[in-house]
Amino acid sequence: MAPSAPRTRAAAVLRMKQIALDNQDHTIRCLRAQLATERRGLAATKKELKETQVALEASHKVIAGLTEIGLSMSKKIEKMKVKKQLVKANHVECHQKFQARIHKAEDSMQAQHLLIEALVDEKDSLLQTIHDIQEANNAPAPFNGYWEEEPEERYSSGRGRDRR
Repeated sequence: MAPSAPRTRAAAVLRMKQIALDNQDHTIRCLRAQLATERRGLAATKKELKETQVALEASHKVIAGLTEIGLSMSKKIEKMKVKKQLVKANHVECHQKFQARIHKAEDSMQAQHLLIEALVDEKDSLLQTIHDIQEANNAPAPFNGYWEEEPEERYSSGRGRDRR
């Protein structure tokens, strides 16, 4: 019995080594399957990352465009504000000039009114003087401010003024 025991032991050792190799082979296959799965997941993640990067770059371009539009609009708004201030200042200046013209016209009208009043007073004074002189000279009815027109018949009578 002695000679079969080492063979059995060697066969058992070989069998154990074969089982260990089979287990390692199975573990390697499982690890390779996991590695393939991880690689596929990594490729999908890499693809998503690339798509996200493209979308992010597009967003940056849109943001840059909107910023440029915003800056352009801000410049236009500032120009409009300056223009509005200039228009307002021009309006105020025109209003002041117009008010000055109105005051000048009012002053002129007031001066003319005073001049007219002075002339009317002077006329009344002259009429009173004429009336006083006429009374002093025993003249006919005083001048009443209205001219009397002489009839045309006086001119057509025989004094040589006949136009026929």
